[in-house]
This record gives sequence, structure tokens and C-alpha cells, in this order.
Amino acid sequence: MDADYIPRKEHEEFADRMLTENKRLEDENDRQNHRIAALEENVKEITSLAVSVEKLAVNMEGTLKELEKQGKRIEMLEGRDGEMWRKVTSYIITTVIGIAAGYIFTQIGM
Repeated sequence: MDADYIPRKEHEEFADRMLTENKRLEDENDRQNHRIAALEENVKEITSLAVSVEKLAVNMEGTLKELEKQGKRIEMLEGRDGEMWRKVTSYIITTVIGIAAGYIFTQIGM
């Protein structure tokens, strides 16, 4: 019957080992919990950064569309100014030629 029982000293030694092991496991769990918390914070920051980049991309796309629209408008306005300048130049040249032709015809006596 003595074979089924363990001596008290052996039991206390086992209990001390178990307490030590439990403490080690608890400390390891605490370290891992801190690491997990840090990782969760990093994931939140990365997610926030990804959302910010997405918003920036959308804003940049809108800005690009607006710049293209403004570029077309500027080209149209520049074209209009060039067209007006050509018309004015044409009228001036026609007037000068008309005056010159009139002067020549008056000198000839026509």
C-alpha cells in the first residue's frame, strides 16, 4: 500500500516545480499578450495609413480630372485669342491694302 502513496517531501518538491512552471507560463503569457497588443496597434496604424493613402489617391484622381478640364479650357481660350488676333491682323492688312490701292488709283486718275 505504501507504493501507491508518494512521500510528502516529493509532493512538496512537485508542487514547487508546478508553481514555478505556472509562474513561468504566466510570465510568458504576459509577454505574448504585450506583443499581441503591440501588433494590434501596428495593424491599426497600417490600416489607418492605407485608408489615408486611398483618400489621397481619390483626391489626386479628382485633381487630375480637374487639371485636364482646365487644360482643355486654356487651350480653347488660347485658340480663341489666336483666332481674334488673326482676324484683327487680316482686317488691318485689308485696310492698308485698300488705302494703298485707293491712293494709287487716285494718282492714276481713276
